[in-house]
Amino acid sequence: MSKVLIIDDDVTFCMMLDTLLVKNGYVVDQSFTFEDGRKKFLELKPDVVLTDLRLPDHDGLDLLKLFKAEYSEIPVVLMTSYGDIRTAVKSMKMGAFDYVTKPVNPDEILSTVKRALKSAEAGEKGKAAGFTETYLEGESAASARINEHTRLVAPTGMSVLILGESGTGKEFVARRIHQQSARNEKPFVAIDCGALPRDLAGSEFFGHLKGSFTGAYNDKEGQFEAANGGTIFLDEIGNLSYEIQVQLLRAIQERKIRRIGSTVEIPIDVRIITATNEDLKQAVSRGDFREDLYHRINEFSIQVQPLRDRPEDLIMFTNHFLKQANQELGREVAGFSEEVMEIFRKYSWPGNFRELKNIIKRAVLLSRSEKVTSDTLPDELISESGIMHVKEPVIVENIHTPIHENAVNDDFSLKQTARRSEREIIISALEKVRFNKSKAARLLNIDRKTLYNKMKQYDIPLQ
Repeated sequence: MSKVLIIDDDVTFCMMLDTLLVKNGYVVDQSFTFEDGRKKFLELKPDVVLTDLRLPDHDGLDLLKLFKAEYSEIPVVLMTSYGDIRTAVKSMKMGAFDYVTKPVNPDEILSTVKRALKSAEAGEKGKAAGFTETYLEGESAASARINEHTRLVAPTGMSVLILGESGTGKEFVARRIHQQSARNEKPFVAIDCGALPRDLAGSEFFGHLKGSFTGAYNDKEGQFEAANGGTIFLDEIGNLSYEIQVQLLRAIQERKIRRIGSTVEIPIDVRIITATNEDLKQAVSRGDFREDLYHRINEFSIQVQPLRDRPEDLIMFTNHFLKQANQELGREVAGFSEEVMEIFRKYSWPGNFRELKNIIKRAVLLSRSEKVTSDTLPDELISESGIMHVKEPVIVENIHTPIHENAVNDDFSLKQTARRSEREIIISALEKVRFNKSKAARLLNIDRKTLYNKMKQYDIPLQ
């Protein structure tokens, strides 16, 4: 049976979800705080996590970061009473599987859990079949420079600092360096420093002995030990506290680490590769980052350019992500319409390659034709591109139909459409309310049962 971990400080709500999920054949555990949720996550290794956005001792997004850094394959669903679209977008970019608002509808939460399990299962099958994300060298001058620097520095033992915006593929460059080095048969260990709680960073890096602090129930090997002989990649290194910076500098200089609570020094042999989207020189001048550590990790630097500065790479990566999405989702979308490619060329891509990958995967999921069309793209892409997406006019059946108090519903009412297909209207309504079925049904002037029937009829994913 699949295991679900619920993390929410609302005890009554947790009990309601527990009862619902157990009744439907799931094994459920509950937690009411960030810290307890983190511990139970490590103990239970759940198949799905449902966590509240607002916890008494932390933010749910911090839990999301922590879980995705350690076990990226486990889907995390965020729940909140605060219908904040910005937070929703942020959580999805951080790797959340989905985002639901309270009060949660039982059918909706069950559907979300099932989809999360199905997605995780598909990911595991892809790994078993040898499907992994590959490194694309790109065709632009910026890509050529990155590839040249990577090939030059990989065989050396130099520490490398990779600079670039979020989503530009800094970890791919780090893995490429490791693969082309003499350490390629040894471990490559990646740590997202931005996802590490300050009080746990030392334990994560260097390990600890049982009983050395509250919650240390067993001895733990640190990531530096795990990476011994290989490469350790510290992403977003600028987020480390000053205290951890001191310990890290000592480990790099002396090539020894000491577990928390221990007096025994353990020799280590690891290559350090770091990355950041910050200006570390400014952080040094502000006193937020140690200058001696900066020079230690920056024996060689590689600048990874954003997607907007690499237009020659757009088509290559677009086709690559299309192939990935087809394989992961079991679809056979052949390509992109010219209108979509024009929108892609004019968009600024603030989320870079990560955003491009997510948008293509979403478009493939929603696509009902051989090629991806602009109907499947988020509104912000279309609006920024300046390309007018013309929709067929809506013909109102009865001109005497009274105006509703909420006039926006008229755009989506199924009774007032003739030439627009029901499927297009339903998808538009679902996207408007972030696939909340109850809200979509109200928007469409139908009941939930009818909505589900029509979604099934038109083969619209339940999301």
